[in-house]
Amino acid sequence: MDLCGVELRGPVLNGSGTFDAIAARRAFGDVLLEEFPFDAFVSKTITLAPRQGNPPPRLWETPAGLINSIGLPNKGLEGFLREDLPQLAELPAPLVVSVMGFSRDELAKLVAAVEEREEVALIELNFSCPNVETGLIMGADPSETARSLDRLRPLTEKPLIVKLTPNATDPGAVAAAAEGAGADAVSLINTLKGMALDPRTGRPWLGAGSGGVSGPAVRAIALEQVAAVSRRVSIPVVGMGGIAGGRDAHDFLLAGASCIAVGTENFRDPAAGRRIGRELASVSRNERGFFEVRSR
Repeated sequence: MDLCGVELRGPVLNGSGTFDAIAARRAFGDVLLEEFPFDAFVSKTITLAPRQGNPPPRLWETPAGLINSIGLPNKGLEGFLREDLPQLAELPAPLVVSVMGFSRDELAKLVAAVEEREEVALIELNFSCPNVETGLIMGADPSETARSLDRLRPLTEKPLIVKLTPNATDPGAVAAAAEGAGADAVSLINTLKGMALDPRTGRPWLGAGSGGVSGPAVRAIALEQVAAVSRRVSIPVVGMGGIAGGRDAHDFLLAGASCIAVGTENFRDPAAGRRIGRELASVSRNERGFFEVRSR
């Protein structure tokens, strides 16, 4: 199969920031390369300048997932290109580099720099942050999304995947605007806003006050948004949100996704991507057999 013309061995990606391939290789050695869990690898989101991320605590476990307030810690563009990219290029899967800027100028610098690197197969545009020029969340407003892509599309021939926020009033309209402005694919959903209180003090537990909810708790919401977006666009849709098994992945494909991404489940099971890929293949075979029998 392929994603935006990039050949993949299967449909399973990781959600950006949910699997540290460099740390995993330090822990598991080259066995990681032999049994790599994903068919394409999405980097942590990088920003123009280095970021420390949000103050701790950064995670809160919910009954069906996580609230994270990581805050996109990263080495910045120069540090990523110098230190991380050479290591990520050794992974046995096409590399998707995720970028986020706080203005269209920042995004343009990121995309232009990543475009020059042949190790990078695709670019993910993380549009879940506010544009300091307008105050609007880039991926929540169709016109803001279109204006951003108008600026970025001429800068690269690499496929552009727009990562959508679920906090938009109409994600389908945002996706359609992205497609109209030159996006090659969209991915959704990113995390939903949430918070947790410290039971001892009654104050917010997370250092930043609130964070993003992910995991099985958001699966039904993600599935509906993937279905709605898939009806509005003709470009590929990467579906994610609480996928923990092959049946979940299959549901997202039935809803219109071309590929799926595994996120929170990676924290519980570092080999989740590989397992879900096997389970998905089994579910697909069984369903084909079931419908073939019923059609006779």
